[in-house]
Amino acid sequence: MLTSRLFFISLFIICLSLLGFGLYLEHVKGLEPCPLCAFQRLTYIAIALVALIGAIHNPLNIFRIIYNTLLIILALVGVGIAGRQTWLQHLPPELVPECGPGLEYMLEVFPFGQALKMIFTGSGECAEVQWQFIGLSIPEWSLVCFSSITIATLLATFMLKPERRLFNF
Repeated sequence: MLTSRLFFISLFIICLSLLGFGLYLEHVKGLEPCPLCAFQRLTYIAIALVALIGAIHNPLNIFRIIYNTLLIILALVGVGIAGRQTWLQHLPPELVPECGPGLEYMLEVFPFGQALKMIFTGSGECAEVQWQFIGLSIPEWSLVCFSSITIATLLATFMLKPERRLFNF
């Protein structure tokens, strides 16, 4: 029987696997992540941390709903970031923005708010398709994963029952 704890552990392992594959593509295949890819990774890390805390805590009632709500919010942020990059990749070549400065440079030189605006505006490097599997690029797969996390967490919120325990913490 699937329990809340098993759901949180599974989500944690899935996010770690996705992050591991991203690191494999970067360090073994030599694909350099663009700023939007970096923020997608940060979103996977945040989801993994919330899932790990949820698995350790094994919450009942309201805390389970709080963890699931945080997961849904983070997954929707990921959907927005991956959706933006997917949109950039499908622009006609003449409409693709110019390549901008790197992520580290933007965060060092510009105020944080302005750097975020520049990152989410995207640049030519975010529109480049570097890798595909079954016809989908990395941000398209990420969009599928973030959407799946959102749907699975919604289902888990309403369908999974918390474990019965001797003490309710």
